[in-house]
Amino acid sequence: MSVLKMIFTWWNGPGITTRLFTARHGIEVGRDDQGNIYYRSGSGAGERRWVIYNGEPEATRIPPEWHLWIHRTVDAPPSEKPLVTRAWERPWTPTATGTALAHSPRGALAAGGTRAAATGDYRAWSPDA
Repeated sequence: MSVLKMIFTWWNGPGITTRLFTARHGIEVGRDDQGNIYYRSGSGAGERRWVIYNGEPEATRIPPEWHLWIHRTVDAPPSEKPLVTRAWERPWTPTATGTALAHSPRGALAAGGTRAAATGDYRAWSPDA
């Protein structure tokens, strides 16, 4: 990443101040499957927690176990105390909304379908009626 992009754009990754703060105060806590790196600084009520994304900074790319830690629902990060996986749980996947992988129901224009015919419970408005 060019230095100018790093200084002037927050949407292309961590800015210069985040990088400096992380280098100076951040203690790496762990990494997730996507390569996101989680940090903390301080302790107790003054503790700060943050993530440096691997790629596009999109909050929905944080897995549930790390989401719990970063929002202070649990004290120990998943790297120290992993969550118990239930038999009925599906593997986590990032949100696909706004991408080509997003779900489109049957009949949606995005899916190339046609709308189902109206049934007897619908009557179009007419100004003459």
